[in-house]
Amino acid sequence: MNTIKKKAGLGRGLSALLENADTDITSGGGSALAGSVSLIPISNVEANPFQPRTEFNPEQLAELSESIKVHGVIQPITVRKMGFDRYQLISGERRTRASVLAGMTQIPAYVRVANDQEMLEMALIENIQRSDLNAIEVAMSYKRLLEECNLKQEELGERVGKDRTTVNNYLRLLKLPESIQLGIKQGLVSMGHARAMINMDDAVDQMELYQQIITNNLSVRDVEGLVKAKKNGNSINVSMGGTDWDPEIDRITAAFYEKLRAAVHLKTAGRGKGKIIISYKSKDDLNRILGLIQS
Repeated sequence: MNTIKKKAGLGRGLSALLENADTDITSGGGSALAGSVSLIPISNVEANPFQPRTEFNPEQLAELSESIKVHGVIQPITVRKMGFDRYQLISGERRTRASVLAGMTQIPAYVRVANDQEMLEMALIENIQRSDLNAIEVAMSYKRLLEECNLKQEELGERVGKDRTTVNNYLRLLKLPESIQLGIKQGLVSMGHARAMINMDDAVDQMELYQQIITNNLSVRDVEGLVKAKKNGNSINVSMGGTDWDPEIDRITAAFYEKLRAAVHLKTAGRGKGKIIISYKSKDDLNRILGLIQS
């Protein structure tokens, strides 16, 4: 098996030796060397128990799988060497899953040695750098780095390239009611909406405003204005289309969401008439919603 050797790290003590191909006692007989990029059997790679991500979009996996069939795996995964020709994922589970779908039997991988603490930290930080994470996934990864890797917020900021204020803003999202956190994960409300709602102390008020954001398609600026009005002792109910908003619509909208798990907007046109607008994220999501309606 061909490998591309990396230069050994300098001044890093034991970790430099552990990642050095020349000191890898498990090498030989076709086993990939620690400190190298190698093609390794996918069947010899086990899942990362510290993987912070639990959901993988089937449609996106299928698209990546088709790309891998044509171009191969462009960016190697990173694995931890567990012994002779046995590896554990540090990062790259999505690429590994897509490679299996593509029928690949081998995958390019950076091979290294890491203890559990290092592995967890690397997996979390690599996961945070992804552009497609939602704000709750980022917040949960930050929380795990603080609690399980014993980092302080300043250290965490240095690790992920963010200032302490940004890190704290993400962590505060985890104080919102679970229903709102789910809405953030599903893209029903944005990080900006959530940050505005955090400034309300009462969970009931937060849920009421959350329903209005979904029902009325409120902008972040709208929400910031409503939160400010609430703090001044005013109602957070809004009007739509120049008519008084019926709170019964909120109840019906919430019922739709509980059934469909999708953003549903009800717009009234007077005399009891109106429109129901159901938002979906993909064809798969549309088919899922259709199945729920037909059941």
